[in-house]
Amino acid sequence: MRRHPDRGEAGGSVNRPDGAVPGPKGAATGRRIGIGLMHGLWRPRVLGAWRMPSTGPVILAGNHAHNVDGPMLIGTSPRPIHFLVKREAFIGPLGSFLRGIGQLPVDRSAPDRVAVTSALGVLARGGVLGIFPEGTRGHGDFAELRSGLAYFAVRSGAPVVPVAVLGSARPGRLIPALPPLRDRIDVVFGDPFLAAEPSQRRTRATLDAATERIQKHLVAHLDDARRATGRDE
Repeated sequence: MRRHPDRGEAGGSVNRPDGAVPGPKGAATGRRIGIGLMHGLWRPRVLGAWRMPSTGPVILAGNHAHNVDGPMLIGTSPRPIHFLVKREAFIGPLGSFLRGIGQLPVDRSAPDRVAVTSALGVLARGGVLGIFPEGTRGHGDFAELRSGLAYFAVRSGAPVVPVAVLGSARPGRLIPALPPLRDRIDVVFGDPFLAAEPSQRRTRATLDAATERIQKHLVAHLDDARRATGRDE
């Protein structure tokens, strides 16, 4: 029997083993925490959140210029998010916390079948999978994309929603490792799109074409977001 995406799921236990598909409760708790922290420390301005589908699987693809981008998206997204997070962060209390709020560890140094299975499981139950397709923190301009996003999009058939976080890379005066406290950070959601036609076979050529299509959409959205907000960082 197919389970309803919002019922009958485990609630994101801190003891969740790697490879288990996290339920929606942990990510919902993470969203509530994120809302409190992000709106308490900064002044997020969210544009276009209505563009995210309200139900069903979604892949949220964001630019990544600062470590605060992930928490900022968790605290401003209209739906709870399960992000793929580098495995190195899952150490000690932080690792337990991340598992508890439904985040997914991934080994970036080699193909990680466990992470792939977990991520596809999130999409199969109608959840939101968050990915920084550049693979690591950088300029946040989508200049280089890894193929992982295309794989998840083609394999699951889920729409991709581009999102741009602008203003997070500026260092603060009191705490240079963070954006200036109480500063405005813009979060701009774009229109959902499909990376490939549902009828296309999952071949290497399809994945390559999907990666190119995704990159064009993400770069175009980033340009639109910069024009809409008047920001270039």
